[in-house]
Order: sequence, then C-alpha cells, then structure tokens
Amino acid sequence: MAEDLEDYTIIKEGEAEILMNVKNQVFYNKTQVNNRDLSVAVLRTFVSKRKEEHEAMLSKRTKSADKASGKDATEPAVEEESNGSALNNEKSNVECEVHKEISQDEPCSISEEPMKSEGNHRGELKPLKVLEALSASGLRSLRYACEVEGIGKVVALDNDKASVEACQKNIKFNGSVAISKVESHLADARVYMLTHPKEFDMVDLDPYGSPSVFLDSAVQSVVDGGMLMCTATDMAVLCGGNGEVCYSKYGSYPLKGKYCHEMALRILLASIESHANRYKRYIVPILSVQMNFYVRVFVRVYTSASAMKNTPLKLSYVYQCVGCDSYHLQPIGRTVSKDSSVRYLPGFGPVVPQECSDCGKKYNMGGPIWSAPIHDQDWVTSILKSVKSMKERYPAYDRISAVLTTISEELPDVPLFLSLHNLCATLKCTSPSAVIFRSAVINAGYRISGTHVSPLGLKSDAPMDVIWDIMRCWVKNHPVKAQAPDQPGSVILAKEPVLQANFARAVASLSKAQAKKVARFLPNPERHWGPKLRAGRQITSKHISLLGPEAVNEHLNHENSEEPKPKRPKTDDTSDPTSTS
Repeated sequence: MAEDLEDYTIIKEGEAEILMNVKNQVFYNKTQVNNRDLSVAVLRTFVSKRKEEHEAMLSKRTKSADKASGKDATEPAVEEESNGSALNNEKSNVECEVHKEISQDEPCSISEEPMKSEGNHRGELKPLKVLEALSASGLRSLRYACEVEGIGKVVALDNDKASVEACQKNIKFNGSVAISKVESHLADARVYMLTHPKEFDMVDLDPYGSPSVFLDSAVQSVVDGGMLMCTATDMAVLCGGNGEVCYSKYGSYPLKGKYCHEMALRILLASIESHANRYKRYIVPILSVQMNFYVRVFVRVYTSASAMKNTPLKLSYVYQCVGCDSYHLQPIGRTVSKDSSVRYLPGFGPVVPQECSDCGKKYNMGGPIWSAPIHDQDWVTSILKSVKSMKERYPAYDRISAVLTTISEELPDVPLFLSLHNLCATLKCTSPSAVIFRSAVINAGYRISGTHVSPLGLKSDAPMDVIWDIMRCWVKNHPVKAQAPDQPGSVILAKEPVLQANFARAVASLSKAQAKKVARFLPNPERHWGPKLRAGRQITSKHISLLGPEAVNEHLNHENSEEPKPKRPKTDDTSDPTSTS
C-alpha cells in the first residue's frame, strides 16, 4: 500500500478528499472549484426550497380537504331539516325515520375520502436522489454527499474503467458517510438516464466539451420539478468560432459580438428547452453563469403540455449590424387573447429593414436564443444569503459571492448587452465614464445595469436610437477628428440627435455593490488558471502554456525517476526479416 500511495497526491476540497494519480489517468481540474462551490450552494438552496414547496402543498391540500369536509357536513344537515319538515306534512312517521337513517349514513361515507387522502400526503419528504452523469474522480459527488444535508443517494457514473476504480477508491477514502450515500457505476450516461426516467431529483452534467449528446436523456431522467445542472466548455463553438458546428450541436447559430458569452448561455438554454419540449416538458432557469472558460446553467424541469406552448414566446432571433453595435431581437411567436381564450401565432417581422437605420450597413442574423430571463432573482438572493452565512465552507467563496452579487443586480428582462468601449470605438471618440453614461440613460427615463459576463458590459432597455443619441450628444461636447464619409461612425454622427442627453449625475448610476465598493470581478488566483489536459493524454513540454512549467517539470521528473523497462534482447537471427517460416 505504501508503494501505491507514492503515485498519489491527496487533494482536499471542501469536506471531501480524493487520491489523485500523478500520471493524469483520471481527469481533475482545480479551476472547477468555482463550478463545484456554486453547485453545492445551489443544491443547498434547492433542498430548502423543495421543503418549503412541499409544506405549502400539504397546507393547501389540508385547507381544501377541511373546506370540502365542512361543506359536506353542513349539506346533509340542511337537507335533513328541509326534508324532515316536508315529510311531517306529507308522509308518515315510518318514512321519516327511514329517511333520517339514510341521511345520517351519507356524511360518514363522504368524510372518509378526505381523511384517507390527507393521511397519504402527510408523509415526510423523501431525501434527494442525485445523479452525476460524468463523475471522473468523484470529487463533485463526494462533496454533495458530505456537505449538503437532505441528500439520500448520489449515483456517480462514468464509462471509463480507470475513473470508476478511482471513484470507488475515493468513496472508501472518505469514510462512512460517503460509503452510505455514494455509489459508482461503469455505464454510458445516456443509456443509464434513458433507462431511469423521472427518477432523479437533480441531474448534474459536466462533460469535457459539449453536453449536447446528453441533453435528450438528461431531461427525461429528472423528476417533475427537479433540477438539471449543465456545463458547456466548448466556448469556441458557442461564441461563433465555428457557427456551423454550433448549429449542428445546439440548433442555433452564434454571432461574434461582445455579448457572445451571454449568447452562449442563451443558446444552451434554448437547446435544453428544445429537448424538453419533445417530451411535453419545459424548463425554468434558476441561475445561468459564465465563468472562466465555460458556461453553467441551473434549470428546473416541469411537465405540462399547455405550458409548453409558451416556448416560442421565450425564443428570439438576433439581428446584429456588421457596421456598428446595434442589435435587435425578433421573437419567434406571439399570443392574441380574446375573451378567455389565447391563440398562439407566429411573431411579426421583420423587426429591421435590409440596412441598418443607424449606419446603413447590413445585418447578420443568429439564433434562435433564449430571450426570456436567465435568472430567478428570488433564488439568486437566497443562494447569495446562504453562501454568506457559511462562507468558511466554500473554498472559492470570494469568487462565487462576487459573481452572485453581480447577477443579483442585473436587469433580468433584458437579453444581451452593449459594450461602452465598442460604442466609442465605432465613433472613434473618447469614452465617457460608466457613471456618466449610466446617468444619461437613467435621466432619459430608461433602466440600466451591469452584467456578470463582462466588467465593460451594460444592459439597458433603452432602444438603440436612444443610445446613439446619447453618444451624439457626448461627441458634441467632446469633438472627434473627421472620418471618411462612408465609415459607420461618420454616418451615425451625421444625424442630429432627437434626444438631448442629460449627463448630470443620477442617484442610481452606481449599483449598491459599486457604492459599497464590493469586489465584483476578481483576478485569477494563480497563473494558468484554465482548462486542463484531457485524462489519459501524456503530458509533454508542449503543454507548458496550458499547465504551467512547474506542473510539467514535476510530471517529467517523476517519469524520469521511475526505473526504465528492460529492452527486449536482440536475437542473433541473421535471416532476411521479410522472409516467413
């Protein structure tokens, strides 16, 4: 055993510990501590919210049962009184007694059913059943089991034999709690989820790359009202580097804008919704985060054929001008209400002309994307409050609290965002400070906020013509050099502003976090903080830019210290090597 431990290092994260082989046989990425911490925080809030929802449901059923039983108890009494008086006048005493016997039996038979149904629903809420579809070392599953109260069982899957063996070893290494709650299986996650429909309260997908091949089976394995957590690390695809690949995987075409990372979130949400709709299900986003080199979404999955019809109202195409930063959203569907009925119709379009009304250039079209809110602000507030109350239990507390704080101040109903620096680059002017620009938008009667995706991003419900009018007024006070007349900036500045911007400092120009000087965008804690090498690949000197020189040298020195395998001795056979015997 001592010889075996020499090949392992003990990694502690939260309340879990794992044995990590130095030969990179099983995937582990230290950077994903932010991902795992955030998942633990969301899962804790899900446990408490689930309990509240269950208690509210029981209370509602109890009240309705009491109301029904009270109503049924009064009806026989009224009937007995009215019928009795009529019988006294018209019928004999014998008939009256028979009627009384029947009316006394009726309340007993009616009141039995509510009592039975009430007793059935007063059972305790079952502990959570969690599935980690791609577990690798099992660190995430172990953290769920050891740190989140209310979890009954965690199933960790992987289709790599070395990973499953490592996971089972780590389960035993973490003691009795992990052994009683976590189980590891060698299985294809897609097949396992398809053969266990609506079985898990929470399903976690965190693949190395795209989750697209797992989404169809994942939305089927979640119970009604359960949660699906999903990570996508193929950001080059989602952000427009390979648009055709993104369309083949997610069913949406990305655009290369400053908002591309938020668009990646919305493309992933639209893809999950599409897979859910095939089974009369739909999603409700709880939290959607872009961090480091990946996007992560937390959604609840429900079943309703009628609610599923609202999906076209939540999706939109995006028109992005190739000359300036103007973008416009084209909803896919709309509704028309008449009396008590609702009709679902195609959306009106197009929302833009052939050429941009601001600069005269053409549009690129992308999507469809999820244009409904990507966060539930009540959940975000609860998660942030929970994280702050137990900050010592989160290794990446500073980072996740900063992200959650920024998300809590985002405008929830404004898709995508603008970059102030890009607006100024188009006009080739000096940039106003964020406070001045925010104040101008607020003084014009619109809302504006930051975004967790970019420290330079600004979300606003102001239309693009108002944004450009504000910039025209700014340029009048801060003149720019003359440009070629066919440049987008020249075309925009050639028009007189309709709105006269007011740059006076507005009270709400700074968010609460900014006013209190709360850190919102933190630097990476160390160098080479990013994606790691896929498990099983040999680490060489060419990976220095990815892993860092220290990690690479340590691995190479460890390999050189191992005894070389003896070479096969040469034979004295001098015959022709091409000959056969």
